Amino acid sequence: MSTSEKVIIRGLTQDGGKFRPSDWAERLCGAVASYGPGRRIIFHPNVRLASIDGVKCVVIDAMLEQNDEMLFDFLIEFADDNNLQVDRTDQFPLDQDT
Repeated sequence: MSTSEKVIIRGLTQDGGKFRPSDWAERLCGAVASYGPGRRIIFHPNVRLASIDGVKCVVIDAMLEQNDEMLFDFLIEFADDNNLQVDRTDQFPLDQDT
């Protein structure tokens, strides 16, 4: 596995429909975040939001599969349960805007 490999959960269903609710990606990232001093949210360093071609996505560092298999499985099961498109790539631009 490449160290730069990413797993991308797209906000599109397998048949190409837009996934709802519109804030699903923020909710999913929030579900795996923690809280620091002053109740500030600390997003997981291997899970982040992105917009790719105008579609909300959650980008997961593939190393999470080895480092925290339960968390990785939770994210992938969310995608499977909601029939979302999932891609693995090592071509993900590191400077992708969120």
